Amino acid sequence: MTADTKSDLMTIRAMCDAFAVTPRALRFYEAKELLFPIRIGQKRLYTRRDRARLTLILRGKRFGFSLEDIRQLLDLYDHDERHETQLRAACNAARLRLAQMEAQRADLDAAIEELKGHLARGEAMLASMATRPAAE
Repeated sequence: MTADTKSDLMTIRAMCDAFAVTPRALRFYEAKELLFPIRIGQKRLYTRRDRARLTLILRGKRFGFSLEDIRQLLDLYDHDERHETQLRAACNAARLRLAQMEAQRADLDAAIEELKGHLARGEAMLASMATRPAAE
């Protein structure tokens, strides 16, 4: 390991601080073969590549991809020099996920409108009850 390489390494604490994740999350991603830190005894040191992978993992999670989907996309990185295979697979996966998210949004918009209608009817009934005297 050269001096330049050593300065590129981050401890688990530094990774947690930089990415707002827990040590447990980093160990979990390592167990799922998403990250591959350098192990020196119990110490884990994370490379630039690990940081790039973690950025993509967190982005993928935010977009609703499963960890297995993310792992498969990350594993394509070294498939070819230009990373065309990975980019093509990522675009295809993103296109499918976007369609799913848009369908979910449409379902949610419909449910919101339906709930607003029920709420308006309920509030109207309550308002009409307030203007009538209660039966004795």
